[in-house]
Amino acid sequence: MQAFTKLTGIAAPLPKANVDTDQIIPARFLKSISRLGFGKNLFANFRYKEDGSENPDFVLNQEPYRKAEVLIAFENFGCGSSREHAPWALLDFGIRCVIAPDFADIFHNNCFKNGVLPVRLPKEVCAQLMEDAKLGANARITVDLEREVVVRPNGEEVPFKIDPLRRHLMLNGLDDIGQTMQHAPAIDSFESRQKAAQPWLYA
Repeated sequence: MQAFTKLTGIAAPLPKANVDTDQIIPARFLKSISRLGFGKNLFANFRYKEDGSENPDFVLNQEPYRKAEVLIAFENFGCGSSREHAPWALLDFGIRCVIAPDFADIFHNNCFKNGVLPVRLPKEVCAQLMEDAKLGANARITVDLEREVVVRPNGEEVPFKIDPLRRHLMLNGLDDIGQTMQHAPAIDSFESRQKAAQPWLYA
């Protein structure tokens, strides 16, 4: 998993509440267990018309938001099904951070497991950040996980809090497998002792 320390990038405003995981990545695209390739269908029902052409009114089809690395939304982002494909699609598109007043629990957990940082900020602050984002490429937002602040284009710092363990894992790029592999020497030692004591189990 790619570590997340400090990100300065274009933020895309998505002034919607209750954005569910089927809107983030519709079920008809869940045909792969690979984490790659879902970005092109992120928000497909919003991004594309029935004939497959782009919807020019949707924010991610507009410049400079095609290169957005931060997404700003309203309440209950990521509700609906538990599909892990939702953060996969965000990450594959290039979005490393989602800022919203709150998140559905399973989506929130899945983000941390896949290197997408979910930041909770009050609704009025999210509204301010959306106004900042509307200024385009000259209004980049910084998300500093080490210091736990979001820096607005005007320099104002907005603090946020992340669970200390999750913060440590994100800063060091450790997913569940990465956490386990930190204990590889101890695991190997245990297996060696078990093999010596009960060799028939390893025959």
